Amino acid sequence: MSKKLRIVMAQLDLIVGDIPGNLKKHIEAANTARDTLKADIIVFPELSITGYPAEDLLLRPSFINAANDAVNTFKETVRDIHCLIGHPHANSKGLHNSCSLIYNGTILSRYAKQHLPNYGVFDEKRYFIPGDSASVVPIHGIPVGITICEDLWFAGPAQQAATQGARLILSPNASPFEINKQHRREDMLAKRAKANGIPIVYVNCVGGQDDLIFDGGSMVVDSNGTLCQHAGFFKETLFPVDLEVSAADTKVQQSPIVLPDENERIYQALVMGVRDYIQKNRFPGALIGLSGGIDSALTLAIAVDALGKDKVKAVMMPSRYTADISNEDAIAMVKHMGVQSETISIEPMFTAILSSLAPQFAETKVDITEENIQARCRGILLMALSNKFGSIVLTTGNRSELAVGYSTLYGDMAGGFCVLKDVPKTLVYELANYRNRIDPIIPQRIIDRPPTAELAFDQKDEDSLPPYAELDQILELYLNQEKSLDEIVASGFDQATVSRVIKMINRNEYKRRQSPLGIRINNTAFGRDRRYPVTSGFDK
Repeated sequence: MSKKLRIVMAQLDLIVGDIPGNLKKHIEAANTARDTLKADIIVFPELSITGYPAEDLLLRPSFINAANDAVNTFKETVRDIHCLIGHPHANSKGLHNSCSLIYNGTILSRYAKQHLPNYGVFDEKRYFIPGDSASVVPIHGIPVGITICEDLWFAGPAQQAATQGARLILSPNASPFEINKQHRREDMLAKRAKANGIPIVYVNCVGGQDDLIFDGGSMVVDSNGTLCQHAGFFKETLFPVDLEVSAADTKVQQSPIVLPDENERIYQALVMGVRDYIQKNRFPGALIGLSGGIDSALTLAIAVDALGKDKVKAVMMPSRYTADISNEDAIAMVKHMGVQSETISIEPMFTAILSSLAPQFAETKVDITEENIQARCRGILLMALSNKFGSIVLTTGNRSELAVGYSTLYGDMAGGFCVLKDVPKTLVYELANYRNRIDPIIPQRIIDRPPTAELAFDQKDEDSLPPYAELDQILELYLNQEKSLDEIVASGFDQATVSRVIKMINRNEYKRRQSPLGIRINNTAFGRDRRYPVTSGFDK
């Protein structure tokens, strides 16, 4: 005789540290899962009560106490549905990354994460000690195993649960978005399910947390490793999954699955990152310096998609070097998108600063100094508007520029959040074309024109840099794949060019340390992932 289980995957956008708000979401979701979706079990993401990653909040006893109080409140409030919630739990050994299975005021089982990631954006060993045992608990007579996130990337925990008789595994996760990561998740789940002959219910959180984006992608694979259910990306949802457990096997109901392509997922990640950062930090809106170039155009499109046109203002700040087509294209985009806009020339400021510095600069040639002064004039204007009216400045630099220092400290780097910080220039163009296929909001001339900072007459980016198609390939090899100078040259690139690029990357670490927070989409993003010394003599 078979038994049926309905499990709800609670793919929620939670706020780190907002324990009362997160608790409220938990209670509402559990009641909806029970009353509307008729679920037997609801599974919340990893550390769902506190949000993830809570970082050094986890070192504060008052924070751990508040999380414990929330778990106890939830336990006493919700009835008649099994609830698996994530939370930190302290015992005599130390602090664990835990989850508790709660039913009718009782904690039926508590599991402590065994494999603590300590690479890239993760530093869980700073806060937690590992668990050392499996958790298999009967739910309506069906043995259910529990693992947490990183545990599934190792054979041991799932094997332990299967050995102890688990007929399925519930796995809360807090897995950030990265390009191509979804394929790795699916392959890992298929491998683990097939090896142990049991389905896995993988529940991930969703939403932006500082520079991290959690894409959701909660899913279920059956005992053969086949992907049967998928909750989608970049949206909150309570997603029900039906299973039937017999003596012979555990069957998962299958549904058609259509997943977005990579550029669509990246664009959605950027939109969610902007929306959550601004809304969770309670900014009233966003300011963007709109130049008529591709980076600011894409940033404006993302901001409007994230916040709506009424919460975004474009500020055009022309100079003596600004081409007519730049002004025309910026104005055309503003009109098409219906955003507020202002035009403030930097000429009076620029002229005044040059006049003030004339005695000091009298015996010198015009160089990058005068270019940087223009960028800093624009930074002053944007930050003044931000201070006066409260909106955050979204900077418009991209990963390629940031890597080699093609940006001005306290100029175009001045702002509160950098949307394209981890987006290579070549990908900027791909995303602009993707967005235009939905609605042609970015003038084609912006996409077709050679990129230019317009800080000097007839200036082009490639006057100072290798072509972006070549530069981005070198950056991919050096930053993402950690290839050496010799290895990159051996793959077909000019040695002088590679050496120059690597030197530019290394000597501009000081700029990146002072750059605003930005959305992470690569596995070696500047910031949490790539922590290189400012003072260093290594250039290989």
